[in-house]
Amino acid sequence: MGASRLVEGGPCRNILAVAVDPSTLRIVNYPAPILRQQAERIEKITSETQAVAMGMLALMHEAAGIGLAAPQVGLPWRLFVANPTGDPEDDQIFINPELVAPSRELVDQEEGCLSLPDVRAVIRRPLAVTIRALNFDGQPFEFTSDELPARIWQHEYDHLEGILILQRMSAIDRMANRRAIRGLEAEYRV
Repeated sequence: MGASRLVEGGPCRNILAVAVDPSTLRIVNYPAPILRQQAERIEKITSETQAVAMGMLALMHEAAGIGLAAPQVGLPWRLFVANPTGDPEDDQIFINPELVAPSRELVDQEEGCLSLPDVRAVIRRPLAVTIRALNFDGQPFEFTSDELPARIWQHEYDHLEGILILQRMSAIDRMANRRAIRGLEAEYRV
């Protein structure tokens, strides 16, 4: 039996639980509604949860990404995976993460998003942050970074809150990405 996924149905938008086959996970593109929803805590880490996390890591590597959140594969779970180096030995799984102690120093840096192909924007975020989460085996851990991992954690955490870089980008970046955003919206309607 696979892990459960919440799926929206018809005009009444009923939410149904259905099985998830981790091998069928695919990246969901904007403007899919799941990307704007706040994800739910994972109450129990099961073999299905772990299989989904491993599937997400594989999908992230296949897409040449450095982070991927569960809503980006259509799952409303508080789970993301990350790898700042691309080396599989640096793969990390974050279950029910919390960001704490963001630095007061803010830094602008260009970001992209696997759910927004061809969209790039300069996003202002705290330079440093601490993350607390559960690992693959459900054990708590804490990391602090003021480098690329801190930016990845903040970006992926935003996905768990239903926030996209579209909401954080400047008006100039929004205009510069208008064609790509409209293209994604048109593809979604088809």
